[in-house]
Amino acid sequence: MSELPSLNFDRIWDILNDKIDDAMVNRLVWHCLGYCYEEMTQSWNTDAVDNFWREEYPEPPDFIASRPATVKLTRSIPKENKQLLKEKLGFSGYKVGELIPRLTRRATMANWLLSYLESQS
Repeated sequence: MSELPSLNFDRIWDILNDKIDDAMVNRLVWHCLGYCYEEMTQSWNTDAVDNFWREEYPEPPDFIASRPATVKLTRSIPKENKQLLKEKLGFSGYKVGELIPRLTRRATMANWLLSYLESQS
């Protein structure tokens, strides 16, 4: 797998503006959740993944394709961080014509990653 881009505000904007492909956005979230792909064994190491995720997803879910996984991701964002996209980045959301599941799921992933960044500082 290719290297992950650094996680910062610019990267969050890139996710919201659809400048990073879906596979890379998934990989960023998987990495932050603790999933690690081991080339040698061709399998996922979940030793660092919280049981909250590992039990239901022994392999990382495709958050773009899976509504249940995205709902779980949303629920895992602490209440005080639910509005970080608006509070930290000034993101006002997508326009009505842009409200498609793929973009709203990317926004959820961006908010989760921003919450993750906040928890690391």
